[in-house]
Amino acid sequence: MEITPEQVRTLRDKTGAGIMECKEALNASNGSVDAAVDWLRKKGLKTAEKKAGRATANGLVGHYVHSNGRIGVIVEVNCETDFVARNEEFIQLVKDVAMHIAATRPIAVSRSEIKPEVIERERAIYVEQVKALGKPEAAVPKIVEGKFDKYFAENCLLEQPFVKDETKTIEALIKSKIAKIGENIQIKRFARFEIGSD
Repeated sequence: MEITPEQVRTLRDKTGAGIMECKEALNASNGSVDAAVDWLRKKGLKTAEKKAGRATANGLVGHYVHSNGRIGVIVEVNCETDFVARNEEFIQLVKDVAMHIAATRPIAVSRSEIKPEVIERERAIYVEQVKALGKPEAAVPKIVEGKFDKYFAENCLLEQPFVKDETKTIEALIKSKIAKIGENIQIKRFARFEIGSD
């Protein structure tokens, strides 16, 4: 089937992918723009996973201060090159992540950063909660793990739904930017300040 320039332009507008990638996606999807978007997304996520191990020695420190002046965030987001660190899309990503942190109050970037004593304290609470419900002993570990998944989704930045688009997590947002920009991107650390809280 013949792929038209209009189809390529439409797909580029929707995805930001290159011309050759758009043509390949449209050919693989029999000219369907929607199917080509999915094809590019799948390919992009595979590419993002390959790039996830590469060193990130550049990046930006971004910030966000809420309009009332009572909440502020500083976040370090790393990438591979200074060129990408100055890219408008990367700069916007850093701003979005800082604003998200201000809104959602994560306590860590990922699960691995939550202190073991916090995990053990939460586990003890969850076990007691589940037992108080009269659940069978054999079901307790599975229910506790489910409670932990919810806890991590609420408290770990990468697992939180993105405030501007709750259909994707911050981790999915980062992976989509890796696929689009072509470099590994990592949220290194953040600090959130709020007047009147510890």
